[in-house]
Amino acid sequence: MDSLPAMRPQAMCFDFNGTLSDDETIMCEIFIELFAEHGKPLSAQEYFDELAGYSDPEIVRMWLGRNHPDVDEVIQERITRYRAAVADGSTVSESVRQAVRHAADHVPVAVVSGAARSEIEPVLAAAGLSDVLGIIVAAEDVENGKPEPDGYLRALALLDGGFAPADVLVFEDTEAGVASAKTAGMRCIAVLGTLAPERLARADDIVERLDLELMRRLLG
Repeated sequence: MDSLPAMRPQAMCFDFNGTLSDDETIMCEIFIELFAEHGKPLSAQEYFDELAGYSDPEIVRMWLGRNHPDVDEVIQERITRYRAAVADGSTVSESVRQAVRHAADHVPVAVVSGAARSEIEPVLAAAGLSDVLGIIVAAEDVENGKPEPDGYLRALALLDGGFAPADVLVFEDTEAGVASAKTAGMRCIAVLGTLAPERLARADDIVERLDLELMRRLLG
């Protein structure tokens, strides 16, 4: 832990929920409420063990059933409740703001998330990061969400710097996210949050927090 990749990254990608935005507990609570309303109770342990890190459509299908008739309705209600809970941007800490701005001063950056763009953009705007995180790959931008590599490969194309996957360093907080980054051929640092370190063992390194000190170590 905390040895950090030796090669200086040429670009960086950030997961959103749980990495940039400290909101995995909020996400968990909303899904618990929604699934109970649809007759399929979910515990917090089950959410973090089985669902965290997947895209909204995949989470709903995994828990309510692949052919559930109300997938779109559940997702829209989840988005509505989430946006109400995080409207003030307080889920993005000052240390994360500093880290992202330092990164953007040195390399191209992007957000890759299983959340909808309509959730991500208001939080980034409220946190004052829209100007540096203009490249966003959201759930609706790819056919297959995490743990598939589609989102990170899409970000690689949008970064448009002629980068190889190994040039890109990803920050993630879930198993599905780490798997997505590694399958895309990118290096990955896992940020500890709700999961135990052993659940994130596939990452190149694990750190306790995303902050300015970390970015200075990585980028100078």
